[in-house]
Amino acid sequence: MSMISPVPILAAVDDFLFRSKIRATAKHVNAEVVFAQTADDVLAQARALKPSLVILDLNSSKVDAVSTIASLKADPELAAIRAIGFASHVHADLIAAARHAGADQVLPRSAFAGNLAEILAAGVT
Repeated sequence: MSMISPVPILAAVDDFLFRSKIRATAKHVNAEVVFAQTADDVLAQARALKPSLVILDLNSSKVDAVSTIASLKADPELAAIRAIGFASHVHADLIAAARHAGADQVLPRSAFAGNLAEILAAGVT
């Protein structure tokens, strides 16, 4: 029996608990999620995998998410990929910077977690 592999979703998320939640939710909605560890890895994986969606933790200590979003959106090959960022609601400056960099959507961490199944399911289609 052969199954068509879903278009992957790329995620740059450091937080172990959030990574686990994303993995479990992705399995539930039949989404394939690939995790990237660095900004260069995000861009390389985006080029290689052509994901439907890139999710970035704006509070990441390993990935400068705002700069990575700007790089994605500035690259004609990658600009059409949806980019969603999330951060603690108290980081209004970071949220504004991600929007300015071209993020398609920026959510408070709690809203991202609460809508994760819908976000991932939309990334599959």
